[in-house]
Amino acid sequence: MSIKLLCLGRTKQDFVKKGMQEYQKRLNAFCNLKVKVLSDEKLTAKKSMEEVKKQEAVTLFKEISSDDYVIALDENGQQLSSLKFAKFLQKKLNYGNLVFIIGGVYGLSTDILKRANLVLAFSKFTFTHQMIRLLFMEQIYRAFTIINNKKYHY
Repeated sequence: MSIKLLCLGRTKQDFVKKGMQEYQKRLNAFCNLKVKVLSDEKLTAKKSMEEVKKQEAVTLFKEISSDDYVIALDENGQQLSSLKFAKFLQKKLNYGNLVFIIGGVYGLSTDILKRANLVLAFSKFTFTHQMIRLLFMEQIYRAFTIINNKKYHY
């Protein structure tokens, strides 16, 4: 199984980078995870938030193929428990390529949300787009430990 995690905007905080590297290393035992950090667009006096999100969507679409199963993270998405997320992931293990998308500062465009096969909300809490990268990678790792009956989730 191939999993791609697409993130908009560089990861700025060192502790987030180190945490992501740790979970990337742990996940290597279970799957081929590729984290790709893409350039984000900047809001300017001449560019609205919607225009920024549309330009970011163009960047994201270049990374997605027609046969990818796309999961977008959005505050209005469906919420799953860790156990239900593990069951979802287990069902998709033989699908092929899974692509998770974490938007930038302003979220994701409606075009990306429409393309997504599933839209997930991580929590009702609001997190920075930087922090959610680390937290979501931990949940992917947790899901694989549940699937493989490894001691981690209690």
